[in-house]
Amino acid sequence: MSRQQRDALDALLRSAPRSEIRPAPEEQRSGFAATVTRPAPEGVVTRRTVLGGRPILELEPAEASGRGRLLYLHGGGYVIGSPETHAGLVGELARRAGLRTTSVDYRLAPEHPFPAAVDDGLAAYRELLASGTDPQDLVMAGDSAGGGLSIATLLAARDAGLPQPAAVVVFSPWVDLTLAGGSIRSKESADPIFTEADVRDYADLYVGAGDRAHPLASPVFADLTGLPPLLVQVGANEVLLDDAVRLAGRAGADGVEVTLEVGPGLPHVFQHHYGRLDEADAALDRAARFLTTHLGARRPGADHLEPVH
Repeated sequence: MSRQQRDALDALLRSAPRSEIRPAPEEQRSGFAATVTRPAPEGVVTRRTVLGGRPILELEPAEASGRGRLLYLHGGGYVIGSPETHAGLVGELARRAGLRTTSVDYRLAPEHPFPAAVDDGLAAYRELLASGTDPQDLVMAGDSAGGGLSIATLLAARDAGLPQPAAVVVFSPWVDLTLAGGSIRSKESADPIFTEADVRDYADLYVGAGDRAHPLASPVFADLTGLPPLLVQVGANEVLLDDAVRLAGRAGADGVEVTLEVGPGLPHVFQHHYGRLDEADAALDRAARFLTTHLGARRPGADHLEPVH
């Protein structure tokens, strides 16, 4: 990261300072939308429709080719965020991968606590398969809570006897709602976005008095056997660093093909800063390549594809 990019990123992150006052969820949602939302990139057509009983945003890049499909679950602590707030990030991933993409507007807490989000993710996944999408042509991705939800959705699909997709990518995944990771405390001073209290508040709103170690709430405690190849990207300067590291370790121990990338000096879901930060663009390129390579690797005639490094 150049000094100019570092200064620009620091200024951007400081523009939304952390607060000890917890606004109501609706206020948080409107504030998050105003701060984070970026439009879908040029050349990516968007369309609102319904899948699995929930609103979705379809994003189709001009470069989309073949049958490949990406299912995306947005972040926001299970409380904030939407396909619209993430249209830029998801559109960039879709554009770079050349994949038609479905971004799910799953139900949010506290109005709809756990396991509503998992139910919605599974319903969308199930309907994609029922509508004729070959699981070998399907990949998944998600960021933050949406990263944890992506893993939980695949666990629920596995337990329901559904086939797995070709691959999954998660950015800064939140996979431990018990907040047992050491970085929740050790990285608090380095994280420009979240404190331990912030993360705990989201867990309170999503799970309440329920079991925070439930494998569909905290997939880091799940048996991940049978999940597809997994790419985990995380910044070193975030309280959720250990969530990502432990998820990758658990996946590897359970026989899942997994790649972990830790970006030095980078914040939570740094991929949001594409076009402003070289590391974000490079990470999205690697994520796109990971998805498309694994799609191709499961179809005849993929021998020409170069491996992901």
